[in-house]
Amino acid sequence: MYGWIWRHLPGPTASKAVLALVLVLAVVALLLFVVFPYVEPRLPFNDVTVDR
Repeated sequence: MYGWIWRHLPGPTASKAVLALVLVLAVVALLLFVVFPYVEPRLPFNDVTVDR
C-alpha cells in the first residue's frame, strides 16, 4: 500500500517526501479531531464501577 502511494505521488523524491509527510499529518489530524471525538462517548471505558 505504501509503495502504491509513493508511486502515485508526483514529483522528485524530495517532493514526494514532503507530500507523504503532509498526508500523514492530515490523517493524524482527521483522527484526532474527527474520528476519536466521535467514537469516544461510544466506548465503555468511562463506565467504571468499583464495588467494595
